[in-house]
Amino acid sequence: MVVAQVMSGLRPESLRLTGVVVVLLAGSAVAFLAGRHGIRRATAAFAAAVAAGYAAEWIGVRTGVPFGEYAYTSLLRPQPGGVPVVVAVAWGGMGLAAHAVATVLAPAGGAARWALGAAALTAWDLFLDPQMLRLGLWTWADAGPYRGVPVSNFLGWLAVSALVMVVIDAAVGREAADAAGGLVVLYAVMAGMETLAFAAVFEPPDRLVAAAGGASMGAFALLAGRRRWQR
Repeated sequence: MVVAQVMSGLRPESLRLTGVVVVLLAGSAVAFLAGRHGIRRATAAFAAAVAAGYAAEWIGVRTGVPFGEYAYTSLLRPQPGGVPVVVAVAWGGMGLAAHAVATVLAPAGGAARWALGAAALTAWDLFLDPQMLRLGLWTWADAGPYRGVPVSNFLGWLAVSALVMVVIDAAVGREAADAAGGLVVLYAVMAGMETLAFAAVFEPPDRLVAAAGGASMGAFALLAGRRRWQR
């Protein structure tokens, strides 16, 4: 996954490699969760997160709610219902990783876990949206203050990410809601990988995005890693 991400900043076939990164992310996330809770629960949690993400995107491209008015270009295929499959898969993969981080930070579960998980997943979008915009994968009707991304997008991400946390909790089961260490590592690797990519690999580099995303995701990764391995 890391190699594909780095290569995507160096090669003209970056769109193909974007899909590779997402597939490897999702496969790793499901594998780590299955190691903790079994393949049935892991698959159900991933499918629930993918469905929630797809539904939000399907509504979003038609109504502008909850992210703001945006549209996908034709570059990412397939696009059933106007939503690229790879986008829904990304919601599932990073949703599982963010949920693991939140589970470590809020082992009792409930609203605290959902809120922390929503924030951890939204932190990833500080990287994702600028990267996808520079690749021309979607467009915003009205440009916003953060590399062209409107504030409404991040508010929408918080809301949808909270829903993703709820459905993953329901699929995994409260009695088995223990975080897989590999998922916490996966979240940390994504944070480091994206920071490196924006700081030094992508052309041109974008150190503002590297700093904003790196600080946000890095804080969650460090807090979760410290608490988990202090046990």
